[in-house]
Amino acid sequence: MGIAAVPVATEVFAAAARAQAAALGRPEFDAVYVPHPIQDQTNAEIEDRADAVIVELVSRLTGDAAPT
Repeated sequence: MGIAAVPVATEVFAAAARAQAAALGRPEFDAVYVPHPIQDQTNAEIEDRADAVIVELVSRLTGDAAPT
């Protein structure tokens, strides 16, 4: 369908992100969510959040099933 993309947002924006995707005709285009907030986190805390979702992100970008 084009260039692979995965939206990433904090959990507080889940409902808004899902509503926007549905409004744009792409209800299946759900984001990967990380804990909120982000702005007051240290670099190490941000890296931990990224590490927690990297497998899911790569899986969605490549179309491969994420390992369980």
